[in-house]
Amino acid sequence: MAATTRIQLSPAFLLHRTPYRETSALLEVFSEQHGRIGLVARGLRSARSRLRGELQPFRPLRLSWNMRGELGTLSGAEPDGAVGTLEGAALYSAFYLNELLLRLLARQDPHPQLFRHYRRSLERLARGDEVEAVLRVFERDLLEALGYGLLLEYEAGLEREVQADRYYDYHLEAGPVAVAAADAPGFIVRGSSLLALARGELRQPAERRDAKRLMRAALELYIGERPLRSRELFRAATDSGRQRPP
Repeated sequence: MAATTRIQLSPAFLLHRTPYRETSALLEVFSEQHGRIGLVARGLRSARSRLRGELQPFRPLRLSWNMRGELGTLSGAEPDGAVGTLEGAALYSAFYLNELLLRLLARQDPHPQLFRHYRRSLERLARGDEVEAVLRVFERDLLEALGYGLLLEYEAGLEREVQADRYYDYHLEAGPVAVAAADAPGFIVRGSSLLALARGELRQPAERRDAKRLMRAALELYIGERPLRSRELFRAATDSGRQRPP
């Protein structure tokens, strides 16, 4: 019989909640020290539950649970500060971050630095930072944490640094290869965009466009063909296409 592990007040965020039986819920949680965790929250949906109001997405929490095998049982929850108010495009973008974590993180695989990147991304979205820049930097950090980080500052197979004024054909599983011109065949990106993404400073529209193309292509290698629900929801909520999904 597997031993029970008791975790006390671990920093965490709720990623997703699903009804379970009559009054309970299944939780997908991202914990700083324990990674993505599946928990049963017994009685959470009952009128007498003291935890129902606390367990909301994008709210920093400290959670306690008992773990035996793949699924644990929630035993406590406390607030752990705040990241700010998320509205409009920022809110849809935060749901997109959650879906990426659900699709790409294995359970019980700790990523404490990625946890901190996630919280910082929510804070940036809440204070109104440029949404596209926040998302691209988080996607970069996510792939890096999973061991799929992109080569951005050096040419593939060489020690030669990427030059801001040159164009590159980006090979997703190898890196950038210099080309003679912007209209060369291949997946062409600006050197300045690669360097801006490496720095996490996507200030120019052209840099953000290149970074979005690159990160979307890179993520699709690991997400697979099933579309992201958060992109579909964002697209459905936009007015005449004025906003674009993450």
